[in-house]
Amino acid sequence: MKFAIILMTGLIFISLSACSSTGPVLYPNTHFLSVGKDSAERDVEACERLAESAGAREGRGKMGDMATSTAMGAGVGAASGAAGGAIYGSVGQGSLIGAASGAVAGLLRGILFSARPSQPNQAYANFVSRCLEEKGYEVTGWQ
Repeated sequence: MKFAIILMTGLIFISLSACSSTGPVLYPNTHFLSVGKDSAERDVEACERLAESAGAREGRGKMGDMATSTAMGAGVGAASGAAGGAIYGSVGQGSLIGAASGAVAGLLRGILFSARPSQPNQAYANFVSRCLEEKGYEVTGWQ
């Protein structure tokens, strides 16, 4: 049981370091080259804040997907562990072991099988892109 908790904690820290939020990719046009990368990054941050203040949200992204997968795995694991524990006479211990192993399995599923890139909410991406275009940038996509 202790090993499962240590393993799950380690996997959560690894997954947190592997996740990053998406952002606009700017084409190096004349405006971008004249203001420089640092100024462009500040403009992106300003447009993102403006989008959020207008009510557009970035979205759940990969972290939300992994959290959902982990929670679902823990729930399924706890239920199946309790059922197995009832058969062998230890419902409480079975559900604890099942929850821990199910959470680890769900987290691994979230990390390994969510190969699709995390994309922001469409309204948020459109808002930020338009804001940047009005400042003179060209948004080529999001990653």
